[in-house]
Amino acid sequence: MAYQQKLAEKLTILNERGNGVLIRVNYIKKICSDPKLRPSLLTDKIMDPAVKYINKKFPNVDFRGNNVSISINFDLTKIYLDLIVTYTSVIIMLSRLDDKKALVGMYNCAYEMTNGTCDSSYPRLSQMLIEYEQPWKKLHEDFGPHTRLVTSAVLSLQMVYPRRNLPADQWRRAQLLSLLSAPANMLDPARCDTVSGACAPLIVCVLPVWPAAVSFLLCPSSVNSHPPSLELWKAALRSGLYLTLTRDEALNIHKVSEEVFDSHKGYGKRIADIKECREHAIQNNGALHRERRGFLRGALKELFNVLEDEPGLLGPKALYVFMALAFTRDEVLWLVRHSENIPKTKTPEDYVDNKMAELLFYMVKLKALVVKHSYVIQRYHVQYLAQFDALVLNDTIQNMYVCPEEESILTSSFVSTLSALSIKQVQNKEKFDFRALRLDWLRLQAYCSVNKAPLPLKEYPDLAKVMNTIQFHTRLVDNMEDLLLETSELSVLCFYPRVFEKMFQQSSEEPSVKRYIMAFPYICSDFICCAHPLCPEELTANVVLDICAEQCNLNDQLLPKNSAKTISTARNKKLKKPVPKKGEVEMEKPGAESVRKDRAVVTNMDKMHLTLTELCSSYDLCSDFIVSDHIINPAEFLLSHLETRLSEIIVKMANNSPPSQEITRPSDLLAAVRSYSASLHTISGYINLDVSRLVKSILLQQTQPLDSQGSKTITSLYTNWWVYLESLLRHASGSLIAHSPTMQCFINQPSDSDLSFRADEFSDISELQSLAQLIGPYGLKYLSENLMWHITSQVSLSPFLTLCSLSLSLPLVGGENVLKRMTIIGVILSFKAMAQDCLNDVTFLNGLLPNAFVLQVTLNVFELASAAGFSCDIDPALVSAICYKPTSVDEEYKLTCLLLVYIAVSLPSLALDPNSLYNKANGGHNNNIHCLAVAVNQLAASMFTIQGKDIEQQLEEFLLLASSTLLQLGQTVERVESKNRDSVYLLLHMIVEQSPFLSQDTLEGCFPYVLLRNAYRSVYKSCIVTLG
Repeated sequence: MAYQQKLAEKLTILNERGNGVLIRVNYIKKICSDPKLRPSLLTDKIMDPAVKYINKKFPNVDFRGNNVSISINFDLTKIYLDLIVTYTSVIIMLSRLDDKKALVGMYNCAYEMTNGTCDSSYPRLSQMLIEYEQPWKKLHEDFGPHTRLVTSAVLSLQMVYPRRNLPADQWRRAQLLSLLSAPANMLDPARCDTVSGACAPLIVCVLPVWPAAVSFLLCPSSVNSHPPSLELWKAALRSGLYLTLTRDEALNIHKVSEEVFDSHKGYGKRIADIKECREHAIQNNGALHRERRGFLRGALKELFNVLEDEPGLLGPKALYVFMALAFTRDEVLWLVRHSENIPKTKTPEDYVDNKMAELLFYMVKLKALVVKHSYVIQRYHVQYLAQFDALVLNDTIQNMYVCPEEESILTSSFVSTLSALSIKQVQNKEKFDFRALRLDWLRLQAYCSVNKAPLPLKEYPDLAKVMNTIQFHTRLVDNMEDLLLETSELSVLCFYPRVFEKMFQQSSEEPSVKRYIMAFPYICSDFICCAHPLCPEELTANVVLDICAEQCNLNDQLLPKNSAKTISTARNKKLKKPVPKKGEVEMEKPGAESVRKDRAVVTNMDKMHLTLTELCSSYDLCSDFIVSDHIINPAEFLLSHLETRLSEIIVKMANNSPPSQEITRPSDLLAAVRSYSASLHTISGYINLDVSRLVKSILLQQTQPLDSQGSKTITSLYTNWWVYLESLLRHASGSLIAHSPTMQCFINQPSDSDLSFRADEFSDISELQSLAQLIGPYGLKYLSENLMWHITSQVSLSPFLTLCSLSLSLPLVGGENVLKRMTIIGVILSFKAMAQDCLNDVTFLNGLLPNAFVLQVTLNVFELASAAGFSCDIDPALVSAICYKPTSVDEEYKLTCLLLVYIAVSLPSLALDPNSLYNKANGGHNNNIHCLAVAVNQLAASMFTIQGKDIEQQLEEFLLLASSTLLQLGQTVERVESKNRDSVYLLLHMIVEQSPFLSQDTLEGCFPYVLLRNAYRSVYKSCIVTLG
């Protein structure tokens, strides 16, 4: 049963996620409480009724039966109490968030409007917010069944907690942290007799919270009924006035205690105890901690000097270092916490330390020393684990009179893992990973701590002590960075800027500590540790990108698409038309944000630039710092985050929505990208960053279908929108969109079904030039490959040409099918040619390739020229797409000829289609049959190139046959069959005009020029009549 509950895994995961939730709630509270950052939906007067309505209508791992003790199952007890503290902190932080109901309710409304149903987690969350409106009362009810377990866990600290609160005099008499007090024992490994080597540094960090927050606030009955609990609780209340919930959120422990005990009957004596403890803390704590800091300054200096001189001592005395760091960190945090809330006392100087720089300096130096000589520590403890810990553990296991099978497997694996360690692994720089061993030990603690466990851990304290020591030693081998963070990380100073700045000023005014003043900048390297994946908004890159987004919005106001309203307003003003009514909001002109009547007026852009300046100044404090074997450069770290985030933003700005066939116009996206790029270059004024390299790297990735993170790029999005016949090309094949050679774009045709977009807004020259600049030659090559895939799907030679040969018995039906396929191919090739021309306009190779192009006309040159945007006689992409290995060249050549013949004899059937009318304004036919000219020329050239045949000769034969069939159309006397005859005649002229292999002389030899002239006169005359 204990194995199936997976308590160890659940506690570990819940602790990690709980810390993230706590940081997230703290961030939301700060945003909602700051008038400058408060979400607009909570400040907009229009939303007031909705917020008021929502507020008005707003509707555990089971751990009982376990035995926990810090001296036996240390990890399990610590994680369990950590979880309780985190859970309590989250609930208290939620109670301090005033707008929680409005935020949750409005989120659910938005979710329901979007998805048609409410969020599945909303009922539970809303019920929890209602139940915890009185947090302490509800927490008392929740933890009532756990009182015995919580009390036993806290009482296990009673032998350790008093030692942690000893005054500096006793520390000095005991020569705490001194390596020189016993020179004969200097090489002996440091050990902790009370609990274990693993516990000493960690207990120091968490002890101030455990007894107070857990014992008397959540389980007050244990204080009233159990004398040891009462004594431990009083000791906790005397240790300080404030507890940290998270970051700069503090809890006035005595005030909250009075409120909690006052709400319960029979706890009147405890209120008197609280007042007595508060007075004791106010009178004595300031001097007590001042003396401790004075002692630690000397102790850390001595410890550092000894270890710097003899770094080999870091092996046996590593515990001393972590204890020193933990004690110092605890004192610094106590001072920071109470300096922000100095009580009324006769000695306020006790809460001021003008020598803090020295204390921080030796903390930094000790950490750097550990990192520098981590190899020494690792080498020592690998040998210690294999040659001592493994043997002691094996002897301890052998002396156990009961060891069930499951527990025996785990303990045996511990011994075998440790015994397999070798000094050669360190010499070969192998990477160690003991996380599995530590997790198994945590599991074993959970299995052996339940009632009636087959192997009760409390009966084998030696096993617990050995394994706790092994756990600490393994962390010194493979997890030293996290151990340093747990014992010395001071990222909380980031949230106490006034206290931090005050400490810096006081230290800079003290001549004796000015040499240590650089400790303050180095402490800033810890600030990144306060971030959490559940709250990514706090990263510096976000401030930079917020400025870019704001600048992009301002730049968007200057785009031509937004000028219509301004022109209309100016025209109405000139014509003296009536002014808008009072209810109508007058549109601000671009640039209005820069007009100021008072220098004190601060815009949103000013605030963000000030924030950016302050954040960037921190990058100048240290150019790099070392973590293990890695040199961390903050500026490069910022660049990597900017690269990732900006790539996501560019894709997001494309605003691709497949269901609605919407996507941002390339020109608008290009303007936004340029605005972001220009804004990013302002960072170089604050930090020495190569912004040009950053922008080039991002845009180069956008020319590929996937970026370095494996995410879709704008090349992929635009290719899918253009190519997968969901938008432009699908509608073009259905004659809803026509290709206009005159305007060099696609245009919408009048029809009953209105399209969701205007084709000319996405396919004119300016848009395609913008697209070419965004995705570049690589992106257009990918676009071309996708276009070719669709062409090959239309020209699958075997089924397609077979269809042609089999359809000769049904010329009308088969002809329509073939011509429709060829028209689709022509439309695709026309779009490709337009994109190639626009690439030629923007590519830097524009003036370099023509000479090479003339020297040697080969497919390789064609491919190079095509990549630069030049049009080629033979399309290399099309040749590559339809290239095949025929079983018989002659057979494939016959099928290709048959295709051209079938196209030629089917041309007269186009005259029957009413949409075959030539449109003078567009320079093409309404049903896009003018694209047949491109399809015939390009497809024939590519096929005959693959087959090694003479392209010119084959096309001349096609022209002769097509001319003959169209001349027969002129002999038809029925008006219905010859209605669009003149429009179809023009196809011959287009085929010749667009072909590099045919000439007008060839056309005149097989088709009378007078017919073409009359055809042009007829279609243009009909166009004039039509236009009226």
